[in-house]
Amino acid sequence: MPNDEGRDDETGHTPEYRIDSDEIQQIVDLENKVDELEAQVAEANGRAVRALADFQNYQRRSIQNEIAAKQDGVSSVVRGVVNVLDHFELALQLDPAKTTTEQFVGGVRVIREELLKVLAQQGVSMINPVEGEVFQPGRHEAIMQMPKDGVESGHVAQTLQPGYVLSIAGSDRVLRPAKVAVAP
Repeated sequence: MPNDEGRDDETGHTPEYRIDSDEIQQIVDLENKVDELEAQVAEANGRAVRALADFQNYQRRSIQNEIAAKQDGVSSVVRGVVNVLDHFELALQLDPAKTTTEQFVGGVRVIREELLKVLAQQGVSMINPVEGEVFQPGRHEAIMQMPKDGVESGHVAQTLQPGYVLSIAGSDRVLRPAKVAVAP
């Protein structure tokens, strides 16, 4: 048992501890292993930091690409619509006293066709079911039931408002279903 002064034996001397060569080798091996593990941890931390930086750069580039793609898409649509607006401006400049109803309606039809052409260039097409066509939920919205001679039950009796679908890369997305009356 140690005495008050930190000495362990009865003579008052601290005993000497001897470490043999096997123990020294084990300590050296452990120190080498610690050094090796510390190097591996440092390397793993470096890889993690680089991976995080790469991911943050990827996120930033993705956001920039998304913004650019949206701008390109909007610009493409707007360029086509601007031409349609030009036709409206020309129509509004006509003198009503010198323009017949037929001329006015004909001008509106031309503008409508130009607008449909612009939409078609963007992948938008009209959903305009004909009388007797099978009702298709998702593409058609049933507003009312209406009996009609020659139209079977569950088929379109009348189209009240056309719908529109966007087709891109072989995938269709209904923008607005056609509003229809369905035969009961």
